[in-house]
Amino acid sequence: MLAETLTAIRPADPRVLADARAHQDRLTKPRGSLGVLEEVAVRLAGAAGVTPPPMPAPAALAIFAADHGVHAQGVTPWPQEVTVQMVANFLSGGAVANAFAAQVGASVTVVDVGVAAELAPAPSLLDRKITWGTADLSAGPAMTVDQAVQAMEAGIAVAGDLVAGGARCLITGDMGISNTTASAALVSTFTGLDPALATGRGTGIDDETHAHKVAIVRQALAVNGLPPVGSQPSDALRALAAVGGFEHAAIAGFILGGAAARVPVILDGVIAGSAALVAAALEPAVVDHCVAGHRSAEPGHTAALDKLSLPPLVDLGMRLGEGTGGLLAYPLICAAVRVMHDVATFDAAGVTDKPV
Repeated sequence: MLAETLTAIRPADPRVLADARAHQDRLTKPRGSLGVLEEVAVRLAGAAGVTPPPMPAPAALAIFAADHGVHAQGVTPWPQEVTVQMVANFLSGGAVANAFAAQVGASVTVVDVGVAAELAPAPSLLDRKITWGTADLSAGPAMTVDQAVQAMEAGIAVAGDLVAGGARCLITGDMGISNTTASAALVSTFTGLDPALATGRGTGIDDETHAHKVAIVRQALAVNGLPPVGSQPSDALRALAAVGGFEHAAIAGFILGGAAARVPVILDGVIAGSAALVAAALEPAVVDHCVAGHRSAEPGHTAALDKLSLPPLVDLGMRLGEGTGGLLAYPLICAAVRVMHDVATFDAAGVTDKPV
């Protein structure tokens, strides 16, 4: 499934990109006056292969949940059982992601790819558990390459099912106590950024815990022989297996699956950003199908977005995860595309254009 998905991904169509930019310039507004929103609409047109691009509605949020063996190293004061408790909160509609999703009309699907507990069946819960959490990445590989591929293919399948069910925009979400530690390790691996600069405070840790967290990330990279990451797909998969989490792998697959279906994928914060680095290492054209919903307060997220050349739409100092930043950005993306559909051109409106 992974190989077939990678083969199906196409880069943005350069002819459509040019047509979309020309159309933007003919609309009744000063050229470039909508700033980043103009580029978002052009990006979505190129990715879809048609201008104006299809309206990205309805949207579907997928929250991939998993636990991490590195939690045993004390990188966060939050107990690991919070992961399963938050899954229950998502399913009952009580999380911030649920509130934001309701505000923008997005569906919410929760996917268990590695929660360290047995979860009771629920209508909006998908059981794709690989195993009960990863191994401790600071002592060796967090998972096997086969497990990483299995998690990626779970994400691909979820993307495909949501698109088949009518979703025209996918939003990444995550839940997993200690997953910012794995994210920092992935960002350091794929960007070369020093762990001290890639590692943030996650759920709000103090200085002492942060210093310890940085040390654990350094240890993880050393134990697993990272970086560098070579140019072969097997190198990226080995790095993902070494220091990633099941939710990172699943989100990478989710991104690839959306790109293969030519449906835009809105990336959330540092978890999604680090997963997108993996996806882009496997198929660079996947980035053409992504929009960075926001810039997380986690420092590694800025490094990831810079590496991906994706400008964030929203910068509110957020670091919650769950898909919240992507959900907040979604109406802006819809508005950008709506302009392409509804705004008149100078000729059609009888408005005099500025002389070229």
